[in-house]
Amino acid sequence: MMLTKLRKFIVNRQKVSGLYINHMCSCRTGVILRGLISQVFLGRNYSSLPENDVKSLRSIINPPMSKIRNIGIMAHIDAGKTTTTERILYYSGYTRSLGDVDDGDTVTDFMAQERERGITIQSAAVTFDWKGYRVNLIDTPGHVDFTLEVERCLRVLDGAVAVFDASAGVEAQTLTVWRQADKHHVPRICFLNKMDKTGASFNYTVDSIREKLKTKPLLLQLPIGEAKGFKGLVDVVTMEKVIWNTVSNSDDGKQFVREPLTELNDPELLKEAKEARNALIEQVADLDDEFADLVLGEFIENFDLLPAEKLQHAIRRVTMAQRAAPVLCGSALKNKGVQPLLDAITMYLPSPDECNNEFMQWYKDDLCALAFKVLHDKQRGPLVFMRIYSGTMKPQSAVHNINGNCTERISRLLLPFADQHIEIPSLTAGNIALTVGLKQTSTGDTIVSSKSSALAAARRAGRNEGKIHRKNMETGSLLLAGVEIPEPVFFCTIEPPSVAKQPELDRALNCLQREDPSLKVRLDPDSGQTVLCGMGELHIEIINDRIKREYGVETFLGPLQIAYRETILNSGRATDTLDRTLGEKRHLVTVELEVKPCAREKSEVGPVIEYTESIREELLQEFQEAIENGIHSAFLQGPLLGFPIQDVAVTLCSLTLHPGTSTTMVSACVSRCVQKALKKADKQVLEPLMNLEVTVTGDYLSSVLADLAQRRGSIQEIQSRQDNKVVVGSVPLAEMMGYSTVLRTLSSGTATFALELSNYQAMNLQDQNALLKRSGLA
Repeated sequence: MMLTKLRKFIVNRQKVSGLYINHMCSCRTGVILRGLISQVFLGRNYSSLPENDVKSLRSIINPPMSKIRNIGIMAHIDAGKTTTTERILYYSGYTRSLGDVDDGDTVTDFMAQERERGITIQSAAVTFDWKGYRVNLIDTPGHVDFTLEVERCLRVLDGAVAVFDASAGVEAQTLTVWRQADKHHVPRICFLNKMDKTGASFNYTVDSIREKLKTKPLLLQLPIGEAKGFKGLVDVVTMEKVIWNTVSNSDDGKQFVREPLTELNDPELLKEAKEARNALIEQVADLDDEFADLVLGEFIENFDLLPAEKLQHAIRRVTMAQRAAPVLCGSALKNKGVQPLLDAITMYLPSPDECNNEFMQWYKDDLCALAFKVLHDKQRGPLVFMRIYSGTMKPQSAVHNINGNCTERISRLLLPFADQHIEIPSLTAGNIALTVGLKQTSTGDTIVSSKSSALAAARRAGRNEGKIHRKNMETGSLLLAGVEIPEPVFFCTIEPPSVAKQPELDRALNCLQREDPSLKVRLDPDSGQTVLCGMGELHIEIINDRIKREYGVETFLGPLQIAYRETILNSGRATDTLDRTLGEKRHLVTVELEVKPCAREKSEVGPVIEYTESIREELLQEFQEAIENGIHSAFLQGPLLGFPIQDVAVTLCSLTLHPGTSTTMVSACVSRCVQKALKKADKQVLEPLMNLEVTVTGDYLSSVLADLAQRRGSIQEIQSRQDNKVVVGSVPLAEMMGYSTVLRTLSSGTATFALELSNYQAMNLQDQNALLKRSGLA
């Protein structure tokens, strides 16, 4: 009976085309129809929709570069990024119905894990057009475990929309993604979402943007009402009132009224809007000299006469120079404010040709692209996302990978639309493409048309900058900047159900590592077990779930462990000799070196290597690579717990060799000598320290603070956020295992928290001894 209703419901709503129910089963009458739909149908077909009012992906315009916008949606978790993206696709005409995160039927959250949890796990790209502009949009995750997804997307975007929960303001992950956008010099627009939510405050959120993000907010809109009273907005630039029609049967937000503000219809709102516009004009004039000259010259006596177009052009210049960020507001869930946001994206964010990419002048019209993401498709194999910076990309063409120094062939070229793809004959500079057939390409690789093209570009750059090293010219010096991969903080063992399944597990892990560079896999040299290293509990949980679902391997995870590091407190000196005879050849090498602690601004795994003057130059030229390989391999496992070594300098004091000694023997001897020297020094374990932000109501504040004190937490400040308190502090990661369950219990499910890696700090002697005792090494 229930399945019959479901079948009728789908036919009537026409939500999914070409799907048939083949299996009959009995269902309980209590099953909710909406939940059943989201479980049965995980896919939606966007490219072949029969209705006339839904655009086909094949009709997407291919405009000049000045009409292209490459943007990302970024925010703290649960601020409304995916819902905003869903509304954008609906209003631009590429989906027939409004998807909902809670129903698990959004376009960009297409993974089963995303739909079950209601969160974004991996970034998804969609391409659409809006009023003559082509927009390539990427919806990014908000969870701290998937920060790398945001980083590698921002690397290739020209602009971004930062979404804020209007009831919470700037949150922990908002700060992180904002810093990432600063790092890649990405202009931003702020969208204050959830204006309809209880506790929403436009002024509070704007103040938090100004204070916490240290940016100048340009108020382009004012809300009409807040929380339950939110019904529309005022466009400060054009002095118009925008009200969404809620009287009609259709509440999808497509119908809204835009009318000029006058004394007759709302004198108080007009007065407030005039004050906001005058303040905006003064603010923009302070930031843009050209606009200041115009205002002071022609409109000094009456700002009301200033044309909206002049103000819009000035706001665009200020936004692109990243001197300020335009602020808009709305409610994506209630279908209000999204169309003006789309207009602002095309109006204020830059096109690819307005972004300063110096290397483009050296490649001229030759192909130059950056691979920023890899996905694995069971039918097509690896799918590589490319941002094309210059030239044209075509299918069935050979391309050269500068990083891998290899040539591959693109078999097909696709236009991305979440999990649906449309094949295209070519794509020009400024666009984002999906390629099939590149088996060696990884995240961060630079792709050019040929090796000779890279060398020609390097020569042009060399002539431009003076002399260029011969080595750089030979390899092609113009690599596009890749992405910094963060070091994992959690690890655990992973095992297949039987030895026969090990090759399948290895293949799955290889594919997932290529997709996600923040996932590291290594083999434990002592136990021979496979070790999975990730960014957090959720990250490892998702990886394990994907191995089971996508690759059909039932895996067993060991207990989660913390990725500690090691260092030394004083210097140590050692000498080592390696004497081996292989066949008739004698290999003899003697090494003397010293290790000592060294402070660096940014703590990194890996040594600082120095050489004394007694080391002969010709000896160093021949064996330097072998020496440094030996030192690096020794730093992978420390003398205490076998964790990587950081903040240590190695000085090579002497090196004597028998003629004919191989580089492998030199490397082995140096590695053994470094380990011997490290054991002689006093050793110290370093543990990951996390920045913590807990949002809790005042009733449960004391319980949360008491619990954090037991976890060796350090409280920096307690802020007020509307009716809540925000506890800001730091706490060792080892103390945060299973914290979400404890916090839920302490606060009756009302509190939330966010964690982010701060740095590695030295453990006190008592905690270090306890850790060694637990590890059986005390």
